[in-house]
Amino acid sequence: MKEREYGMPRKAAPGRAMRAFSRFRGGGSVLWLLGLCLFCYLLAPMLSFLGFLPWSQIPAMLSDPNAQEALTTSLISASCSTLFIALFGIPLGYVLARFNFPGKTLVSLLLYVPLVFPPVVSGIILLLLYGPYGIIGGPLAARGWEIDDTLVGVIIAQAFVSAPFLVVAARSSFESIDPNLEKVAMTLGQKRWGLFWRVSLPLAWRGILAGLILAWMRALGEFGATVVMAYHPYTLPVYVYVQLSGSGVASALPLALLSLGVSILVMGLVVLIERRSQRIFQGLPRWLTLPTQKQER
Repeated sequence: MKEREYGMPRKAAPGRAMRAFSRFRGGGSVLWLLGLCLFCYLLAPMLSFLGFLPWSQIPAMLSDPNAQEALTTSLISASCSTLFIALFGIPLGYVLARFNFPGKTLVSLLLYVPLVFPPVVSGIILLLLYGPYGIIGGPLAARGWEIDDTLVGVIIAQAFVSAPFLVVAARSSFESIDPNLEKVAMTLGQKRWGLFWRVSLPLAWRGILAGLILAWMRALGEFGATVVMAYHPYTLPVYVYVQLSGSGVASALPLALLSLGVSILVMGLVVLIERRSQRIFQGLPRWLTLPTQKQER
């Protein structure tokens, strides 16, 4: 018989804290401790940095027009470079995920080269191509359209180092989709372009969104390739280096705080985008859906 028939109270369900503690004791303690070690290792420099900040001087230093201009340049260039690599990187990820062709392995390996190169080396090889004496930059410079030391040069440098993050994420997302879904769409009359837009992209959006965010953040923090390819206009990382080399650590700390604040803001936006993006994709069923047999008739 049930306990309530005897007038005995039911046992209270374990709370969230108790369930988490039981998981901790149930064999996950080593995993928790290992993860906590890395978390503390990453957190310690930031806490130490906050302790050394000259808080009374920060408002004056952050009101510097050069610092504000550097931040604006970084935000604009990172956004433009991310849009550029999204336009070409998402289709490239799909091609690598769904097509077999000669040299595919070599293409896949070459995509990782910008990740392996030291950033300064990336800037040097970009300068050899797009600089005033390069194959592309030379003819443009002869007509008065110099690429280096311009915002375009900054975008080129950022796109080169951040593109692999998006391409690899997009490829993995497309490969995780069941190919049978695409085969069914083909039987309903979908061509490859419509298949990409109406089936594959809506199913792979989470991984692609993560790749776009990683690419944008990588572009925002890019220094080595940018300082070689386009020293001017200053991006925020380059301006931090200028202040550090010219006036010392004290003058660079407020700019580092600005970078940290932007990073925290971006992470907050990431969480918001992840929550809202699902609603956005769910609001596109009229043109991102497979044609039914009734529509085909």
